[in-house]
Amino acid sequence: MRHLKIRLILLSFLQFAVWGAYLVSQGRYLSGVGFGDRIGLFYAVQGIVSMFMPALMGIVADRYVPAQRLLGICHALAGTAMAAAGIYGVMTGAEVEFGVLFSLFALSILFFMPTIALSNSVAYTVLERAGMDPVKEFPPIRVWGTVGFICSMLFVDVAGFRGQSMQTTSAQYVVSGILSLALAVYTLTLPGCPVSNAGNRKSIADAMGLRAFALFRQRRMAVFFIFSMLLGVALQITNGFASPFLADFGHLPEYENSFGVAHSNVLISVSQVSEALCFLLIPFFLKKYGIKTVMLIAMTAWTLRFALFAVGNPGNGVWLFILSMAVYGVAFDFFNISGSLFVNQTTDKSMRASAQGLFMLMTNGIGAAAGTLGAQAVVNALVNVHKSPVQGASTDWYAVMSGWSVCWWIFAAYALFTAVLFAVFFRYGRAEKH
Repeated sequence: MRHLKIRLILLSFLQFAVWGAYLVSQGRYLSGVGFGDRIGLFYAVQGIVSMFMPALMGIVADRYVPAQRLLGICHALAGTAMAAAGIYGVMTGAEVEFGVLFSLFALSILFFMPTIALSNSVAYTVLERAGMDPVKEFPPIRVWGTVGFICSMLFVDVAGFRGQSMQTTSAQYVVSGILSLALAVYTLTLPGCPVSNAGNRKSIADAMGLRAFALFRQRRMAVFFIFSMLLGVALQITNGFASPFLADFGHLPEYENSFGVAHSNVLISVSQVSEALCFLLIPFFLKKYGIKTVMLIAMTAWTLRFALFAVGNPGNGVWLFILSMAVYGVAFDFFNISGSLFVNQTTDKSMRASAQGLFMLMTNGIGAAAGTLGAQAVVNALVNVHKSPVQGASTDWYAVMSGWSVCWWIFAAYALFTAVLFAVFFRYGRAEKH
């Protein structure tokens, strides 16, 4: 049994290492090659793809192709496209064309996003077939995914490529692609996951959570799902814009040699450490305070996350950034994990899987896509407007950083406003919290 768990730990480690290689640092690379006004598109495509591809691949795994085989196929395709995007960026340098780079990246994302759910499905099936309880055994395995994400981030930060950190070049995509291809090969060694019996097959509507829209007839659930979408807006903002924000400090003489500018991935990795630790606090907080309070804590944490970015700097104010990274675990876990548990506890078994699909659609799909596109519009209006489009021309970097501060305050105000509305409109008493 121990040997089986180690194999699943390696699966989880590699699965999220693939993502960690670029998720928080690609914004810095894109900004450096002149695509700072279109960073949001690279993150929005993840949300758009999440609306349909996980459900579609879930149906394929359910009916036609064993999950571990489909996981390997998806990673092989995703890794090939991502590596191609990275190699193209390396070969073209500053002359990289947006259309080509984005197309290769989007193709990779098309096949990568479903692998998150597929890898979980493989782990659940393997554990169940070995006579183990996934509820008990899977969380310690999943934590190693966060470890993989962090290790990948740190590697991209400290590894050099042509005299630069990989976090500033498209080489980060190559690292991600190689890891994805390695995982594709590794899936060939995993235990088999047979397709489900016909009686257990889900329809596409079930897998995408469409049948769960019937829950909108219940006021409490309608309010919950609407606010899940509204808070989902915040999920990818710092992933997309924290790194280019820190990089822009490097243009100011007082910060150009600071640790936070040179090693933004190391600084941001504190967020993932916090996420892993806060995961352990959720059962206690849910039991003691209930879902409404826990969700409000998450919304307050998002407010703090953004506000601390607004007032911090990589010099004597770096402690404010570190504090912002520390509260990320509360902001992310108390919303994503607690929300998922709430859906599981308050919906009928016949609709539970569909309701989880709806929760993911509202948060990581619609909410995240709308959030990154909206954040990009704000950054373009307040930050990129101050950057000179002419190569070598002078840019008022103090105006740029002032614009960044206003952006973070806007994001903080949005999270706070969402929290106030949630407190007013969501009704879920302490007596109902279990």
